[in-house]
Amino acid sequence: MQAWKDYQEKNKDRFLDELLELLRIPSVSANSAHKEDMRKCAEKVRQRLLEAGADKAQLLETAGHPAVFAEKIVDPSKPTVLVYGHYDVQPPDPLELWHSGPFEPVIKDGRIYARGSADDKGQFYMHVKALEILHKTNSLQNNIKFLIEGEEEVGSPNLADFVAAHKDLLKCDVILISDSSMISMDTPSIDIGVRGLAYIQVEVTGANRDLHSGVYGGAVANPITMLAKMIASCHDENNHITIPGFYDDVVESTTAERKLMAEAPFDETEYKNDLGLKELWGEKGYTTNERTGIRPTLELNGIWGGYTGEGAKTVLPSKAYAKISARLVPNQSSEKITEMLLQYFRKIAPAGVTVEAYNLHGGEPYMTPIDSKAYRAAAQAIETTFGKKPIPVRGGGSIPICSILEKELGVKIVFMGFGLDSDNLHSPNEKFDLVNFYKGIETIPYFHKYFAS
Repeated sequence: MQAWKDYQEKNKDRFLDELLELLRIPSVSANSAHKEDMRKCAEKVRQRLLEAGADKAQLLETAGHPAVFAEKIVDPSKPTVLVYGHYDVQPPDPLELWHSGPFEPVIKDGRIYARGSADDKGQFYMHVKALEILHKTNSLQNNIKFLIEGEEEVGSPNLADFVAAHKDLLKCDVILISDSSMISMDTPSIDIGVRGLAYIQVEVTGANRDLHSGVYGGAVANPITMLAKMIASCHDENNHITIPGFYDDVVESTTAERKLMAEAPFDETEYKNDLGLKELWGEKGYTTNERTGIRPTLELNGIWGGYTGEGAKTVLPSKAYAKISARLVPNQSSEKITEMLLQYFRKIAPAGVTVEAYNLHGGEPYMTPIDSKAYRAAAQAIETTFGKKPIPVRGGGSIPICSILEKELGVKIVFMGFGLDSDNLHSPNEKFDLVNFYKGIETIPYFHKYFAS
């Protein structure tokens, strides 16, 4: 609609300034030092929702960081869309690899560089501005609710209880999420599923104190060496996960689904060049897109122990640690896989060390039907603004709250992500292209139009 385009064009600079203001707030949920920053960010989101036209917007407390709820009700008899997003961000470490301050947003080459720019402040804020456009042009035909939480990056540990306690408040006909990516602006796509997650930490202990590596080396087990051996045992020569029972519940993708995935354009050379790699790695028998979409994985997310400071220190460490995560596919249970991982690392502890393993957080895999009214509305909206039908794809990331939202509210989820896989999510120099940000704001109103009709 021309009125939508005109309003966005007139206000696009302000839209960007408001996003940059949000990005300057270091809302790191994993770090207790940022507790006040979390509340400050939540309050700013609440304020912007009211300014965009919400009838009400409020901070609702959880056992952790507050959630932001808002709603615009045009007619209780009309369909209601619940927009889910999160205002918390990943820790910015390692800081020395950032080209600019992670919370000092910089626009360079048409991209916003800042922590949270794509995950998920830039993406959920598109919905706030879409509401403003619909409200200011008097063209909103359905009801919109917002649930913007503050603990997604730590596994949403308190949101299940929150949703269960606020079912009436969150009642809706569909849940709309922009916390995913597209193949490219030339090849739009829609995620039809996300993987689940099981995340554990392993602690290996040898002697009761750090030792002199000359005096004791060769006679006492080194926890770092033992941990490295344990981790190395998790994959075979075909990069297949060796933990007994790991694949038991995996639902294998059909030949038809794999053929559909193969239709998505993929340039392996460009992919490797972007990552600075000479060769790719992964489970034998599957393509790169299949490895990141339809297959479960096991990854080492962090490992440390001993002396890591400047210079040399000949120490045989007392302890070594690792953070390990598994991405899960449909029919795998995060609870079952977590327990499997914990028991595996406890069982294979080599002689001379003791092993403690414990759960950090997890979430279930999720699939959305492509024959639903909401999916068709999303696909039609994207086709309207991109001029191309979107390709359905399986996303590699995890959104732990999806299965909980569907279970508690009894409705399906549709993903409308406008980021790119190259946005450096969870990495230094996270970015969000300006053209993607503005295209999302342009497209989302059409989802509401088509869903309402």
